[in-house]
Amino acid sequence: MTITKDIKIEEVVSQYPETMMVFMKHGLHCVGCHVSAFESIEDGAMAHGINVDALVDDLNKVISSRKTKP
Repeated sequence: MTITKDIKIEEVVSQYPETMMVFMKHGLHCVGCHVSAFESIEDGAMAHGINVDALVDDLNKVISSRKTKP
């Protein structure tokens, strides 16, 4: 799976728990709140003034490193 900005935050975090730290690093601290089930990555980034492209790039780096580990 490739993470895109239209995917819900909760979907990413539930499938890839290690992405929680990436969201936090970028300043998106609502990964565990009830809104994350309905809010896309882009919506959350826009609401918090975060560069969505940089966030999505970092999220994909984390999950791609997971795939390459044995």
